[in-house]
This record gives sequence, structure tokens and C-alpha cells, in this order.
Amino acid sequence: MRVYLDNAATTPVAPEVADIMAECIREDFGNPSSTHTFGRKSKGLIETSRRTIAKHLNCLPKEIIFTSGGTEADNMAILCAINDLKVERIISSPIEHHAVSHTVEHHCAQRNVELVMVRLDEKGHVDVSHLSELLAAGPKTLVSLMHANNEIGNLMDLRRIGEMCRESGAYFHSDTVQTMGHYAFDLKDLNVDFVTCAAHKFHGPKGVGFLYVNERIPFHAIIHGGAQERGLRGGTENLYGIVGLAKAMDLAYEDVEGHQQHVQELKSYFISELQNKLPDVGFHGDITPEKSLYTVLNVCFPPHEKSGVLLFTLDMRGVACSGGSACSSGSNKGSHVLEGIHADMSRPNARFSFSRYTTKEEIDFALEQICAIYETEKVS
Repeated sequence: MRVYLDNAATTPVAPEVADIMAECIREDFGNPSSTHTFGRKSKGLIETSRRTIAKHLNCLPKEIIFTSGGTEADNMAILCAINDLKVERIISSPIEHHAVSHTVEHHCAQRNVELVMVRLDEKGHVDVSHLSELLAAGPKTLVSLMHANNEIGNLMDLRRIGEMCRESGAYFHSDTVQTMGHYAFDLKDLNVDFVTCAAHKFHGPKGVGFLYVNERIPFHAIIHGGAQERGLRGGTENLYGIVGLAKAMDLAYEDVEGHQQHVQELKSYFISELQNKLPDVGFHGDITPEKSLYTVLNVCFPPHEKSGVLLFTLDMRGVACSGGSACSSGSNKGSHVLEGIHADMSRPNARFSFSRYTTKEEIDFALEQICAIYETEKVS
């Protein structure tokens, strides 16, 4: 048996998504920019997809800009804030995804924009009092804080932070890559200027996503070379990916509450069984259901003689998980997220992440393999 528990890195493509993409690939090859029948049909599929997504998020279709994924969308939002909104300061946190942290570090240094890090509490949540102090005084500001952390699963109060930003006159960008398709969004009701999406995080294809830009925000292209996306992003559109993204979002929001309940029950069960079977086990971040992303659990395991190869050992036993963000695989550096919350880095840790396709049988198998590793140590 092989069990996949690394859904925060990517999710398997839903069969319905694969089917509609295959049909589109076979039948709809026209360039969406062409004015003949073939091109108009492709263009129509893109615009229908845009309207579908906008309806799910309660925003305007024109506020959705298709991208190659979450990283590009984050980059576009930050560059818009610097180039078009003329912000002089960016407030972020030490545990943002590198799509945000590396981007703000680079452009703030290049453009002489002040970069300020908000404090975090011991669980990794934003210190709201400190954020309030930072917003109380200062130049024109962009706040860039992720909705949910991809490594430890902490969930931010998007509504509260948005209200704080709006009251202070700051712009607000939130990396919602881990929560889009997993939580309901009402973008007309939220005080947020930019949110991001990557389809492959909720059973859609890789290589496609979008940036939501509130209609009040002036926005100019950072990728030039064509009039696609109303002149806001040059380049022939990823037609098949966009169609797959819209279908994946349809499936995600058919029963989002049912998906949440199913996955949260598996996560809670996994936590309780680990605590029962490994008394010295711990967890990074906040595991309180209402304050934690239900798809992610970061486990701090007891010391082990083979701590350095725990993930490899689990993989050999049929359990796929990760030590942090898959985007950083191959890096020799430790997790900047765990360092950012001053976690115990001397003990082995692993991120387990779940999807609506995860079963209790798979969780039991993973628990069996984890316990076997620790039992082997006792015997030896």
C-alpha cells in the first residue's frame, strides 16, 4: 500500500477535471486571440471559466486575471503595489511563502521600499496589537500576509486583518493559495485588494492559477507582448489549464462544508492517535480547528536514532509526506517557517497534509508505519 499525505505540495487531479481537459485538448485547439470560429470558441471557454470562478468568489469577472500559478500571482500583486500604487512600505511576516518573502525582499531592496516584519506569537499567529501599531503611523503601505501557512497550517482572520488595513488606509494582499477551493470566499464582503490561487492545490492542473485584483486598484501589466487578459498579462492563455481550474473550483464548492468536515475528522483522529501512541509527540503551530488549516498538520516527533532520514524511511514504508514546503525541496537550509516560530529544530518533524480523497484506512496505515519505526528503535 502507498499513501499520499503531501496534499499541501500538490493534489491529484480530479477525474472530472482530467476528463474535461482531455476533451478540450482534443476538440478546442484554436488560439483565443484569433477572430475565426475556432478562436472564438476557445475565447468563449476562457470567459465562461472566468465567470464561473467569479461567481464562486462573489466578485466581478474582470477582477480575475489568469496566471501560471500562485507564485506569479503573488509577484504580480506585489509589483502592482510598488509600481502602480506607489507604496513606500510593505508589512509582512517571517513565515510567508517564498513566493512572497523572496519577492518583497528583492523589490524592496531594488526600489528603496521599507520592509517591516510583524511580530508573531508563540504559535505563529500574527501579533494583531503589533500590526495595529505599525498601521497607526507610517507611509503608504501594503500589508502582505498569508491566509493560511503552508507548513504549520495557522489560519489568519482574513476579515479582521482586512478591516484593520482598510481603516488605516493600507492595501491588503493575502496569499490564499492553500485556502482557495477549501474555504468559502465572499470577496465583495472582504476588505482585501489582492488574493491568489493555484489550481493544483485543490485537484486542478499544475501551471495555472489567478490573481484577484479589486476593481478599485489601478493595475498595469508586468508581462508584456500581447493584449491577452485585457492587456494585463501578455502571452497566449493556457486554455486547457483554465478550463481545468474552473472545473476544479466547481467540484470544490459543490460541498465545501462536507469536504471540511471529512478532512477535519481525519486530522483530529490522526492527532489523537499520535498522542496516544507516541506520548512525547508535539505539533508545530496551532492545531485548534478554528485557528488551523484543516488540511495541514506539522508533527514534531520524539527524538529518534534515524531522525535525519525519517521522511525517507516513511517513504520506503509507503507513506509520502514532507518536511516543509515542496517549493524548497533540494535546499540545504532548514524550514524558515519553523525557524520563524522558534520551533525545536533538534527533533524530527514532518508535514502531513490531507485532501477530500484521503481515507481513514490511509491514516491508519500511516500511523502503523510511524509506530513501526519507533518500535524498531526500541527493539534495536
